[in-house]
Amino acid sequence: MMASIASEGQRTTSAPFGHALVREAQKNPSIVGLTADLGKYTDLHIFAQRYPERFLQMGMAEQLLMAAAGGMAKEGFVPFATTYAVFATRRAYDFIHQVIAEENLNVKICAALPGLTTGYGPSHQAAEDLAMMRAIPQMMVIDPCDALETEQCVAAIAQHQGPVYMRLPRGRVPLVLDEYDYTFEIGKAKLLRDGNDVLIIGSGLMTMRALEVAEALDKQRISTAVLHVPTLKPLDVSTIIEQCRREGRLVVIAENHTQIGGLGEAIAMALVQAKVMPELRHVALPDQFLDAGALPTLHDRYGISTEAMVGNIQRWLG
Repeated sequence: MMASIASEGQRTTSAPFGHALVREAQKNPSIVGLTADLGKYTDLHIFAQRYPERFLQMGMAEQLLMAAAGGMAKEGFVPFATTYAVFATRRAYDFIHQVIAEENLNVKICAALPGLTTGYGPSHQAAEDLAMMRAIPQMMVIDPCDALETEQCVAAIAQHQGPVYMRLPRGRVPLVLDEYDYTFEIGKAKLLRDGNDVLIIGSGLMTMRALEVAEALDKQRISTAVLHVPTLKPLDVSTIIEQCRREGRLVVIAENHTQIGGLGEAIAMALVQAKVMPELRHVALPDQFLDAGALPTLHDRYGISTEAMVGNIQRWLG
């Protein structure tokens, strides 16, 4: 139930976050790594092996982890704090809000197992993390798609001044965006492929799924565009509005997150404010506690698998 999200035979990169952080630490001696007893399971152990004197193991104390990261940022360090997304958000929320965000401290929170990427049930499924972190003033929120973007995000947020919440793909992470000449930019959405019938707007895991869906639909002569939105806050409203203004396309927003408070609601608000009203559908996790089980089964059950999305889009197109 902790299996990789990579499909069988899919190209992957091992521990892209850990290796990227080592590269950034070579350039910046102020970077330090902290974790709450999860170094091995957030790929921070790669950093710890290379820089043991700059690695801090805080134990199973996520509130202390965030408070310590804030204190180190005040002393001029650039802390990268890792844990599971459920513990970073639900357990340490007040410390992030008061210690880190209110003082606009330069802390990078990198949270593994976001959304439905584990089958261990509600105790480990961070289905509402983006909504919680988007609500905090001064907090940047990033949901990278694959190994390439994870590496690029680490470099970008290391240079950015201010608090960041980044969803963290871990372990053997799929590699897909290298085929699209992709470069991550903070606050920028990127059109990965164009199409006339359907526009799928995704972030994180669901952009990878959207590309798979587009290939499947193209075989049925359904022309499908994919817009990747890795930065949920700040949101690239202008690019999203530009793409949604095109007439005659079904717009599908796809996210590995509860239907409440994430990418879907952020885009819907932007469209309403711009008075742009495309035919809109939302692929997201339901507003309920999710089941435990094998990930492929759960992704089918909750409509975020490639096969489920293809079937639903066909039905929506009639």
